[in-house]
Amino acid sequence: MHRTPVFATLPARAGLIRLAAAAVLLAAGAAHMSAALAQSYPTRPVRLVVGFPSGTGPDLVARIVAQKLQEATGQGFVVDNKTGAAGLIAAREAAKAAPDGYTLFLGTVGEMAISPSTYTKLGFDPVKDFAPISHVVTSDFAFVVPATIPAKNLKEYVEWGKAQKNLFMGTFGAGTPGHFGIAMLADATQLKMEAVHYKSTGDAMSGVIAGDTQGLFGTLALVSSHVKGGKLRALATSGPARSTMLPDVATAKEQGYPSVEFGAWFGVYAPAKTPNDILDKLNGEVVKAMQAPEVKEKLQGAGFRVAGSSRQDFDRLLREDLPRWEKVVKATGFKAQE
Repeated sequence: MHRTPVFATLPARAGLIRLAAAAVLLAAGAAHMSAALAQSYPTRPVRLVVGFPSGTGPDLVARIVAQKLQEATGQGFVVDNKTGAAGLIAAREAAKAAPDGYTLFLGTVGEMAISPSTYTKLGFDPVKDFAPISHVVTSDFAFVVPATIPAKNLKEYVEWGKAQKNLFMGTFGAGTPGHFGIAMLADATQLKMEAVHYKSTGDAMSGVIAGDTQGLFGTLALVSSHVKGGKLRALATSGPARSTMLPDVATAKEQGYPSVEFGAWFGVYAPAKTPNDILDKLNGEVVKAMQAPEVKEKLQGAGFRVAGSSRQDFDRLLREDLPRWEKVVKATGFKAQE
Protein backbone atom coordinates (compact mmCIF):
# COMPACT_ATOMS: atom_id res chain seq x y z
CA MET A 1 0.00 0.00 0.00
CA HIS A 2 1.36 3.42 -0.96
CA ARG A 3 1.67 5.84 1.95
CA THR A 4 2.38 9.54 1.58
CA PRO A 5 5.54 10.38 3.51
CA VAL A 6 4.83 12.34 6.64
CA PHE A 7 7.23 15.12 5.57
CA ALA A 8 5.21 15.59 2.35
CA THR A 9 2.12 16.72 4.35
CA LEU A 10 3.96 19.26 6.49
CA PRO A 11 3.64 22.22 4.06
CA ALA A 12 -0.09 21.60 3.75
CA ARG A 13 -0.43 21.42 7.52
CA ALA A 14 1.59 24.57 7.92
CA GLY A 15 -0.70 26.31 5.46
CA LEU A 16 -3.76 25.21 7.39
CA ILE A 17 -2.21 26.41 10.62
CA ARG A 18 -1.46 29.79 9.04
CA LEU A 19 -5.06 30.05 7.76
CA ALA A 20 -6.46 29.14 11.17
CA ALA A 21 -4.23 31.70 12.86
CA ALA A 22 -5.29 34.33 10.35
CA ALA A 23 -8.95 33.53 11.02
CA VAL A 24 -8.44 33.88 14.76
CA LEU A 25 -6.68 37.22 14.28
CA LEU A 26 -9.43 38.39 11.93
CA ALA A 27 -12.15 37.44 14.41
CA ALA A 28 -10.26 39.11 17.23
CA GLY A 29 -9.84 42.21 15.12
CA ALA A 30 -13.52 42.29 14.23
CA ALA A 31 -14.48 41.88 17.88
CA HIS A 32 -12.08 44.66 18.85
CA MET A 33 -13.52 46.95 16.17
CA SER A 34 -17.09 46.14 17.28
CA ALA A 35 -16.23 46.86 20.91
CA ALA A 36 -14.51 50.10 19.92
CA LEU A 37 -17.55 51.09 17.85
CA ALA A 38 -19.87 50.48 20.78
CA GLN A 39 -17.59 52.41 23.12
CA SER A 40 -17.72 55.52 20.93
CA TYR A 41 -21.42 55.07 20.01
CA PRO A 42 -23.33 57.27 19.43
CA THR A 43 -21.37 59.91 17.55
CA ARG A 44 -24.44 61.60 16.04
CA PRO A 45 -28.16 61.94 16.86
CA VAL A 46 -30.24 58.77 17.17
CA ARG A 47 -33.83 58.53 15.93
CA LEU A 48 -36.44 56.74 18.07
CA VAL A 49 -39.41 55.93 15.83
CA VAL A 50 -42.88 55.79 17.42
CA GLY A 51 -46.05 54.71 15.64
CA PHE A 52 -48.47 56.94 17.55
CA PRO A 53 -49.13 60.68 17.86
CA SER A 54 -47.80 63.12 20.43
CA GLY A 55 -49.60 62.94 23.74
CA THR A 56 -50.35 59.21 23.58
CA GLY A 57 -48.95 56.60 25.96
CA PRO A 58 -46.27 55.31 23.56
CA ASP A 59 -45.16 58.87 22.81
CA LEU A 60 -44.87 59.69 26.52
CA VAL A 61 -42.78 56.60 27.17
CA ALA A 62 -40.59 57.22 24.13
CA ARG A 63 -39.82 60.79 25.19
CA ILE A 64 -38.89 59.74 28.72
CA VAL A 65 -36.58 57.01 27.40
CA ALA A 66 -35.06 59.34 24.78
CA GLN A 67 -34.37 62.04 27.36
CA LYS A 68 -32.53 59.62 29.68
CA LEU A 69 -30.50 58.13 26.80
CA GLN A 70 -29.53 61.63 25.71
CA GLU A 71 -28.38 62.47 29.24
CA ALA A 72 -26.37 59.24 29.44
CA THR A 73 -24.64 59.49 26.06
CA GLY A 74 -24.38 63.21 25.41
CA GLN A 75 -25.96 62.77 21.98
CA GLY A 76 -29.42 63.72 20.84
CA PHE A 77 -32.15 61.04 20.87
CA VAL A 78 -34.99 62.38 18.74
CA VAL A 79 -38.53 60.98 18.90
CA ASP A 80 -39.94 60.61 15.39
CA ASN A 81 -43.73 60.09 15.33
CA LYS A 82 -44.65 58.08 12.24
CA THR A 83 -48.37 57.60 12.73
CA GLY A 84 -50.84 55.47 10.84
CA ALA A 85 -52.07 51.89 10.41
CA ALA A 86 -52.08 51.24 14.17
CA GLY A 87 -48.31 51.72 14.38
CA LEU A 88 -47.45 49.53 11.40
CA ILE A 89 -46.13 52.38 9.24
CA ALA A 90 -43.49 53.10 11.88
CA ALA A 91 -42.67 49.41 12.33
CA ARG A 92 -42.18 48.85 8.61
CA GLU A 93 -39.89 51.85 8.31
CA ALA A 94 -37.82 50.89 11.35
CA ALA A 95 -37.47 47.29 10.16
CA LYS A 96 -35.85 48.49 6.91
CA ALA A 97 -33.50 51.04 8.53
CA ALA A 98 -29.74 50.61 8.51
CA PRO A 99 -28.66 48.31 11.38
CA ASP A 100 -26.15 50.77 12.79
CA GLY A 101 -27.83 51.82 16.03
CA TYR A 102 -28.98 55.19 14.72
CA THR A 103 -32.60 54.16 14.18
CA LEU A 104 -34.48 52.60 17.10
CA PHE A 105 -38.13 51.67 17.43
CA LEU A 106 -40.55 51.81 20.35
CA GLY A 107 -42.59 48.70 19.60
CA THR A 108 -45.83 47.85 21.36
CA VAL A 109 -47.77 44.64 21.85
CA GLY A 110 -50.10 45.78 19.07
CA GLU A 111 -47.60 45.95 16.21
CA MET A 112 -45.29 43.22 17.43
CA ALA A 113 -47.50 40.51 18.97
CA ILE A 114 -51.10 41.09 17.83
CA SER A 115 -50.79 42.41 14.26
CA PRO A 116 -49.06 39.26 12.93
CA SER A 117 -52.35 37.46 13.54
CA THR A 118 -54.66 40.19 12.24
CA TYR A 119 -52.84 41.17 9.03
CA THR A 120 -52.10 38.80 6.17
CA LYS A 121 -49.55 41.26 4.71
CA LEU A 122 -47.73 42.67 7.70
CA GLY A 123 -44.67 43.95 5.84
CA PHE A 124 -42.15 42.80 8.46
CA ASP A 125 -41.37 39.87 10.74
CA PRO A 126 -41.34 40.91 14.44
CA VAL A 127 -38.82 38.20 15.35
CA LYS A 128 -36.55 38.14 12.28
CA ASP A 129 -36.49 41.84 11.38
CA PHE A 130 -35.91 43.32 14.84
CA ALA A 131 -33.33 42.97 17.59
CA PRO A 132 -34.86 43.34 21.08
CA ILE A 133 -33.18 45.83 23.41
CA SER A 134 -35.43 46.07 26.48
CA HIS A 135 -39.03 45.79 27.63
CA VAL A 136 -39.71 49.15 29.30
CA VAL A 137 -43.31 49.32 30.56
CA THR A 138 -46.67 47.56 30.58
CA SER A 139 -50.07 49.24 30.81
CA ASP A 140 -52.74 47.17 32.52
CA PHE A 141 -56.44 47.56 31.78
CA ALA A 142 -59.54 47.85 33.92
CA PHE A 143 -62.94 46.48 32.99
CA VAL A 144 -65.31 49.35 33.69
CA VAL A 145 -69.10 49.56 33.51
CA PRO A 146 -71.66 52.34 33.87
CA ALA A 147 -72.19 53.29 37.52
CA THR A 148 -75.91 52.45 37.12
CA ILE A 149 -75.23 48.72 36.66
CA PRO A 150 -75.86 46.89 39.97
CA ALA A 151 -72.64 44.86 40.07
CA LYS A 152 -69.61 45.29 42.34
CA ASN A 153 -67.43 42.53 40.87
CA LEU A 154 -67.20 40.18 37.88
CA LYS A 155 -69.33 37.40 39.36
CA GLU A 156 -72.16 39.81 40.09
CA TYR A 157 -71.78 41.22 36.60
CA VAL A 158 -72.07 37.75 35.07
CA GLU A 159 -75.29 37.10 37.00
CA TRP A 160 -76.65 40.48 35.90
CA GLY A 161 -75.50 39.90 32.32
CA LYS A 162 -77.31 36.58 32.01
CA ALA A 163 -80.60 38.38 32.47
CA GLN A 164 -79.93 40.91 29.70
CA LYS A 165 -81.04 40.52 26.10
CA ASN A 166 -77.95 42.19 24.68
CA LEU A 167 -74.55 43.20 26.01
CA PHE A 168 -72.69 45.82 23.99
CA MET A 169 -69.02 46.34 24.78
CA GLY A 170 -67.16 49.50 23.77
CA THR A 171 -63.64 49.41 22.33
CA PHE A 172 -61.13 52.01 21.16
CA GLY A 173 -61.00 50.34 17.77
CA ALA A 174 -61.07 46.94 16.13
CA GLY A 175 -57.91 44.92 16.66
CA THR A 176 -56.81 46.76 19.82
CA PRO A 177 -55.90 45.00 23.08
CA GLY A 178 -59.17 46.19 24.62
CA HIS A 179 -61.13 44.61 21.77
CA PHE A 180 -59.50 41.25 22.36
CA GLY A 181 -59.83 41.70 26.12
CA ILE A 182 -63.59 41.73 25.59
CA ALA A 183 -63.23 38.47 23.64
CA MET A 184 -61.25 36.94 26.51
CA LEU A 185 -63.90 38.02 29.02
CA ALA A 186 -66.76 36.71 26.88
CA ASP A 187 -65.04 33.34 26.56
CA ALA A 188 -64.29 33.15 30.28
CA THR A 189 -67.79 34.12 31.42
CA GLN A 190 -69.78 32.52 28.57
CA LEU A 191 -71.64 35.80 28.12
CA LYS A 192 -72.53 36.91 24.60
CA MET A 193 -70.86 40.29 24.11
CA GLU A 194 -71.03 42.37 20.96
CA ALA A 195 -68.13 44.76 20.38
CA VAL A 196 -68.87 48.35 19.42
CA HIS A 197 -65.77 49.91 17.85
CA TYR A 198 -65.54 53.65 18.43
CA LYS A 199 -63.38 55.90 16.28
CA SER A 200 -61.95 57.85 19.20
CA THR A 201 -61.08 57.31 22.84
CA GLY A 202 -63.34 60.17 23.88
CA ASP A 203 -66.36 58.72 22.09
CA ALA A 204 -65.81 55.29 23.64
CA MET A 205 -65.56 56.77 27.13
CA SER A 206 -68.68 58.87 26.59
CA GLY A 207 -70.54 55.80 25.39
CA VAL A 208 -69.88 53.70 28.46
CA ILE A 209 -70.44 56.59 30.89
CA ALA A 210 -73.83 57.26 29.26
CA GLY A 211 -74.76 53.57 29.38
CA ASP A 212 -74.84 53.15 25.60
CA THR A 213 -72.44 50.26 26.12
CA GLN A 214 -72.38 47.99 29.15
CA GLY A 215 -68.63 47.64 29.55
CA LEU A 216 -65.20 48.54 28.26
CA PHE A 217 -61.56 47.64 28.85
CA GLY A 218 -59.59 50.87 29.23
CA THR A 219 -56.08 51.57 30.41
CA LEU A 220 -55.83 52.40 34.10
CA ALA A 221 -54.54 55.88 33.35
CA LEU A 222 -57.57 56.58 31.18
CA VAL A 223 -60.36 55.22 33.37
CA SER A 224 -59.12 55.72 36.94
CA SER A 225 -60.29 59.35 37.24
CA HIS A 226 -63.78 58.39 36.04
CA VAL A 227 -63.87 55.52 38.53
CA LYS A 228 -62.75 57.71 41.41
CA GLY A 229 -65.25 60.38 40.32
CA GLY A 230 -68.12 57.89 40.45
CA LYS A 231 -68.98 58.01 36.73
CA LEU A 232 -67.80 54.43 36.16
CA ARG A 233 -67.35 51.34 38.28
CA ALA A 234 -64.26 49.17 37.86
CA LEU A 235 -65.03 45.48 38.29
CA ALA A 236 -61.60 43.99 37.59
CA THR A 237 -58.10 44.78 36.41
CA SER A 238 -56.20 42.75 33.82
CA GLY A 239 -52.71 42.55 35.32
CA PRO A 240 -51.03 39.81 37.35
CA ALA A 241 -51.43 41.88 40.55
CA ARG A 242 -53.57 44.74 41.77
CA SER A 243 -52.71 48.22 40.56
CA THR A 244 -51.61 51.03 42.86
CA MET A 245 -53.97 53.29 40.88
CA LEU A 246 -57.03 51.21 41.85
CA PRO A 247 -55.82 49.12 44.80
CA ASP A 248 -59.32 48.13 45.93
CA VAL A 249 -60.18 46.53 42.58
CA ALA A 250 -59.37 42.81 42.40
CA THR A 251 -57.74 41.34 39.32
CA ALA A 252 -59.74 39.10 37.02
CA LYS A 253 -57.46 36.25 38.07
CA GLU A 254 -58.25 36.84 41.76
CA GLN A 255 -61.93 36.60 40.90
CA GLY A 256 -61.61 33.22 39.22
CA TYR A 257 -60.97 34.26 35.62
CA PRO A 258 -57.23 33.61 35.08
CA SER A 259 -57.54 33.64 31.28
CA VAL A 260 -58.46 37.35 31.39
CA GLU A 261 -54.90 38.49 32.07
CA PHE A 262 -53.27 40.79 29.55
CA GLY A 263 -51.58 44.14 29.15
CA ALA A 264 -50.16 46.49 26.55
CA TRP A 265 -46.39 46.34 26.76
CA PHE A 266 -43.90 48.71 25.13
CA GLY A 267 -40.22 48.07 24.45
CA VAL A 268 -37.22 49.36 22.54
CA TYR A 269 -36.01 47.57 19.40
CA ALA A 270 -33.31 48.04 16.79
CA PRO A 271 -33.24 46.69 13.24
CA ALA A 272 -31.97 43.11 12.98
CA LYS A 273 -28.20 42.70 12.51
CA THR A 274 -27.40 45.76 14.66
CA PRO A 275 -24.02 44.93 16.31
CA ASN A 276 -24.39 43.13 19.62
CA ASP A 277 -22.04 45.49 21.42
CA ILE A 278 -24.29 48.43 20.52
CA LEU A 279 -27.38 46.48 21.58
CA ASP A 280 -25.74 45.61 24.90
CA LYS A 281 -24.76 49.22 25.50
CA LEU A 282 -28.29 50.43 24.74
CA ASN A 283 -29.80 47.75 26.96
CA GLY A 284 -27.62 48.83 29.87
CA GLU A 285 -28.62 52.47 29.47
CA VAL A 286 -32.33 51.73 29.05
CA VAL A 287 -32.41 49.47 32.13
CA LYS A 288 -30.56 52.13 34.11
CA ALA A 289 -33.09 54.73 32.94
CA MET A 290 -36.02 52.58 34.04
CA GLN A 291 -34.48 52.27 37.51
CA ALA A 292 -34.17 56.04 37.98
CA PRO A 293 -36.56 57.19 40.77
CA GLU A 294 -37.87 60.17 38.79
CA VAL A 295 -38.63 57.95 35.79
CA LYS A 296 -40.44 55.38 37.92
CA GLU A 297 -42.50 58.09 39.60
CA LYS A 298 -43.54 59.66 36.31
CA LEU A 299 -44.39 56.40 34.56
CA GLN A 300 -46.21 54.85 37.51
CA GLY A 301 -48.18 58.07 37.87
CA ALA A 302 -49.26 57.61 34.24
CA GLY A 303 -50.53 54.10 35.00
CA PHE A 304 -47.59 52.02 33.78
CA ARG A 305 -45.83 49.09 35.40
CA VAL A 306 -42.13 49.82 34.90
CA ALA A 307 -39.95 46.99 33.60
CA GLY A 308 -36.43 47.34 32.20
CA SER A 309 -35.41 43.84 31.12
CA SER A 310 -32.52 41.95 29.58
CA ARG A 311 -32.46 41.49 25.83
CA GLN A 312 -33.11 37.77 26.29
CA ASP A 313 -36.13 38.29 28.56
CA PHE A 314 -37.65 40.78 26.14
CA ASP A 315 -37.18 38.34 23.27
CA ARG A 316 -38.86 35.64 25.34
CA LEU A 317 -41.82 37.94 26.10
CA LEU A 318 -42.52 38.46 22.40
CA ARG A 319 -42.10 34.79 21.46
CA GLU A 320 -44.50 33.73 24.22
CA ASP A 321 -47.06 36.42 23.37
CA LEU A 322 -47.25 35.69 19.63
CA PRO A 323 -49.04 32.30 19.96
CA ARG A 324 -51.11 33.56 22.88
CA TRP A 325 -52.56 36.48 20.94
CA GLU A 326 -52.90 34.31 17.83
CA LYS A 327 -55.26 32.05 19.76
CA VAL A 328 -57.35 35.00 20.95
CA VAL A 329 -57.51 36.57 17.49
CA LYS A 330 -58.55 33.30 15.86
CA ALA A 331 -61.35 32.90 18.39
CA THR A 332 -62.82 36.23 17.31
CA GLY A 333 -62.40 35.59 13.58
CA PHE A 334 -61.13 39.16 13.25
CA LYS A 335 -59.02 40.21 10.26
CA ALA A 336 -57.73 43.73 9.75
CA GLN A 337 -58.30 45.58 6.51
CA GLU A 338 -55.09 45.65 4.50
